[in-house]
Amino acid sequence: MTYTFTPLTAADLPMIRQWLATPDVAHWWQGVDEQHALISADLDEPAMAQWIVARGDRPFAYLQCYTPQDGFDDSFGPQPAGTCSIDQFIGEPDMLDRGHGSAFIRAFTDRLLAAGTPRMLTDPAPDNARAIRAYEKAGFRRDRHVDTPDGPALLMVRTL
Repeated sequence: MTYTFTPLTAADLPMIRQWLATPDVAHWWQGVDEQHALISADLDEPAMAQWIVARGDRPFAYLQCYTPQDGFDDSFGPQPAGTCSIDQFIGEPDMLDRGHGSAFIRAFTDRLLAAGTPRMLTDPAPDNARAIRAYEKAGFRRDRHVDTPDGPALLMVRTL
C-alpha cells in the first residue's frame, strides 16, 4: 500500500475537528475542542511536524512527529540526540481494522530511520490494544510504562 504524507495546513483543520469527534478518536484523544486547539497551535511550532496521511487521493489520518528533547515531553527519559516521537490517529472509521495504521506508521518511520534518525518513540495508553498491535506490526517493541502529562503510557521504541 502506498501512502502520502502532506504537511498539515490551516485548510485541513475543519477535517481534523471532524476526525477528533469520531467515537474511536474521541475515546483516546479526549476533548475535541482542546485537542483541536493544540493541533491548531502546533501549526506555528517549528519543532512539531504535522501530516495528513492519504491513500490514493483519500485523506484518512493525522500524524505528528517531534523530538522529545525540544521540550515536548521529558517523561521518556534520556534518549539519543535526534530521537523522534510520533502520535497518530485514523479519522475515517471505515479505514480502521484494515492494516492501514501499521502500514503507514511503518512507511513513515522507515523513511526517518533510513535518513539517520537513531530511534523512534511512541506512547500509546497501556489499554489501547489496537494501537499497541499496530505499532508492534510497524516494528516497534514495548519498552516500559511511563507517566506522561496525558497519563500512564506504554513507551514503545523502534530502531533501524
